Amino acid sequence: MSGMPWHVDAWARLQATHARDALPHALLLAGPTGLGKRAFLERFVRGLLCERPDAGEACGQCRSCLLLDAGTHPDRVTLSYGLRKDGVQRSEIVVDQIRGLSARLATSSQFGGWQVASIDPADAMNVAAANALLKTLEEPARQTMLVLVADAPWRLPQTIRSRCQRIEFALPAREQALDWLQAEGVGSPAAALDAAGGNPGLARAWAQHGALDRRQEVRKDLAALAAGRGEAMEVVRRWLDSEPEQRLWFAAQATVDELRARASGQPAPLSSGLDEEALARWYEHANRARDALRGPLRGDLLLLDLLGRWR
Repeated sequence: MSGMPWHVDAWARLQATHARDALPHALLLAGPTGLGKRAFLERFVRGLLCERPDAGEACGQCRSCLLLDAGTHPDRVTLSYGLRKDGVQRSEIVVDQIRGLSARLATSSQFGGWQVASIDPADAMNVAAANALLKTLEEPARQTMLVLVADAPWRLPQTIRSRCQRIEFALPAREQALDWLQAEGVGSPAAALDAAGGNPGLARAWAQHGALDRRQEVRKDLAALAAGRGEAMEVVRRWLDSEPEQRLWFAAQATVDELRARASGQPAPLSSGLDEEALARWYEHANRARDALRGPLRGDLLLLDLLGRWR
């Protein structure tokens, strides 16, 4: 199983550490979503638990590999959002889940090798859960590996981050990303990569789900509103109906392009009547609105307030 090309260096360093029998008891895989952290995790775990690995790669045929395929390997533990007593999925990882995980890791491996547990997303642990995890990190059992996966690692307490060996996933070079997108069969790879802010994993996913069309719609909507055409409430309804957070991402992008065009003396694509300072503020408002959509506030009021500032 080969990884994404921008994984090569991190994979080589991790396997060199394994070859020296110096693996840490805790890893933190950190970086934006879309860069393959979870694929990297599964590749590593499979190789670690495989009975006949080759340079860290799983054979895919031994008892451990077959159990991993079936999701029944006794030494592989995964922890994510659980269910509340009423059957509703939690929005955070809670202390009882961490206590249960710690108790599980305190027992011996059933196959006599590594026990591997992952917490994903680790940045969803609440304060009590993070505090409970510290004891396990400070007093790890022998041949126990804990892997935290975080898209927003800054949300983790420093006490957690400092006790993990961190593997950082950063945006790859543009040419490498474009080559990969082309190999993945993505049409208009440059446009897709631009839409995703240089993130090739997001570019692939978005290209497969109509994001480039939504990006153009957002720009047309903003240009129409700036020209005094269209109704803000109608735009709000359409944005809320289909990927509103993504549309706000594209709206913020469009604002940056508007500022860049003005700075270079080129025709501004949106023809906004806002001055540069107001455009910069609108960009900040758009990003805050995107975050706020995940909270309890009404989305229609958030977007109507935002678009009411646009002209």
